[in-house]
Amino acid sequence: MRTPDTIGNDSRLSFWLRVREYAVPPTMIETATARRSVGDWAGACAAAGFDVDIDLRALARRHGRAVSERIRADLRHLAPDLLRWHLPRVAPDGLLRPGTTVALARYDPPDPRSACAGSSSVYLVARTAPAWADAGQRVGLGLWDGARAGPQPYPRPDRRFRLDLHRHLWDARSSGELRTRSGAAIPEVTGRVDPGLAGAAPEGCAVDTWAAEAAILLQAEGLSNGPLRVRAGARYRWVVELSGNDSGPPTLQLSESYPRGAVSGLPVLPDAATWTLPDLELIRAGAITADRLHPLVAAALVPEWTPPGASRPGGPADRPFLVECRGEQHRIGLADGVLVALDHDPAEIRREELLVALTGTPLPCLRVIDRAHRDPDCLTGVRERLDHGDITGALAVVEGLLGPGAVLRDGPLRDALAASAQRRITYGMFRAGLTGYGPARNGPGRRRRGRRHVEPRITAPR
Repeated sequence: MRTPDTIGNDSRLSFWLRVREYAVPPTMIETATARRSVGDWAGACAAAGFDVDIDLRALARRHGRAVSERIRADLRHLAPDLLRWHLPRVAPDGLLRPGTTVALARYDPPDPRSACAGSSSVYLVARTAPAWADAGQRVGLGLWDGARAGPQPYPRPDRRFRLDLHRHLWDARSSGELRTRSGAAIPEVTGRVDPGLAGAAPEGCAVDTWAAEAAILLQAEGLSNGPLRVRAGARYRWVVELSGNDSGPPTLQLSESYPRGAVSGLPVLPDAATWTLPDLELIRAGAITADRLHPLVAAALVPEWTPPGASRPGGPADRPFLVECRGEQHRIGLADGVLVALDHDPAEIRREELLVALTGTPLPCLRVIDRAHRDPDCLTGVRERLDHGDITGALAVVEGLLGPGAVLRDGPLRDALAASAQRRITYGMFRAGLTGYGPARNGPGRRRRGRRHVEPRITAPR
């Protein structure tokens, strides 16, 4: 996956640990897997935060029944939670790369001479919303055949982020290939990389698998060897060439010469093949355990791993916590669905609330409860879940702390929930096509994404 080349290895691991903690919550994985296992692919997509824009009947009329059946079969085995796990992300928050169309599969017409298949190839694609409308981190699942249709402003599949050559990142039938394709286990030498190219690659690149992945890419383009482009972040770009013969494995090396005007048309090594799988790096560094990975990823990378049971520990809401109040230890916990001071009777609480209304100083217990409503210690986690679209998880944290019957007070917690709801409205308007080209520059609803950089140009080798 794409990794910012401006951070060191420790920051890279911290970045992906943060993503794995919040981006795809276990409840989403469990629900999506349960629905997929009974053949409800649409329900699995809904559980994983996907908006489906596919009409299989219209597809059959336009491209033929054979293409429609192939797409239907792939949809049955689509693991949308696994796809969300592997979609490209950007720093610093680890959110989905905005405004990107990712090709998942390509379907060529079975008979170009038929009436239904007279159009171009059809692609199954996943689309992310632009940055100003990415609330909820929802993903659109649709089709692309060259026509400019749908709410996505950039519908053409991005050649850097194509997963049609990496089915193991979204197809449950192929998830076992992740172990070999990621470099966790290479049974045989499938190619080598020129030492000069390997030495120039930044840390985090999957150099050992570049030759094999380049061969797969060129084969998909109908070529056996030839030049292609490799991009590792914004600073590193190369034009390389895959060459080989029957006497040995192919070799990937820097291209000595290439037509300058034709560089943009060369095949591009996908980011999923350029960088080392983040989960593999985290496991090798001992920063994560298999039970915190997606089950299909854990089963592929750690064959001896056994899925844990479904039992869950009790939440913190079941255990009152103590507060130092007037020289004594008082309890604060949930009662009748709200957070209350358990060691103060209702009459005393009413007197203290009246005192506060007259600008008096409240009891320590009431101060702790007030802070929990306005600016709790868990606010950072709530914001992270809201940013990654885990609305259910964020509300569960709030309800676990304050109770389901709590009424939020003015403060950062309420502001965070209100801002998330407003952004969801913006996303709904985007999906409905009511926002045009989006908000004005630096206008309301626009979210900052960090400093803009200028991409360097490719220079000819010396």
